[in-house]
Amino acid sequence: LQLVESGGGLVQPGGSLRLSCAASGFTLDYYAIGWFRQAPGKEREGVSCITGSGGSTTNYADSVKGRFTISGDNATNTIYLHLNSLKPEDTAVYYCAAESNRYCSGFTCFEGCMDYWGKGTLVTVSS
Repeated sequence: LQLVESGGGLVQPGGSLRLSCAASGFTLDYYAIGWFRQAPGKEREGVSCITGSGGSTTNYADSVKGRFTISGDNATNTIYLHLNSLKPEDTAVYYCAAESNRYCSGFTCFEGCMDYWGKGTLVTVSS
């Protein structure tokens, strides 16, 4: 079971990126998928969560609401995070993770309930 993130890079403030989280070995439909990030010198924080690749339920951290959008693609078993209006404070390593047990956090992507993690992709927002 594997999650692989991609799409990170260097972008100017106000710019956009699309991060991808490709799953292999399991079907995302039966999981909650979360995006987390960890900035230099800071603790990892939750960014967004989606229930299954069909996207029946989504939520966002207050710091990214209105700027980031999470979506899924059943055909490719991939979850995306669209990052718009990027700010320097969005600079971080972004990780995707999967939660398999709805009875742990009700599929709300509580960090302690995530079973599988990718290795991360670096987003740097700088002029």
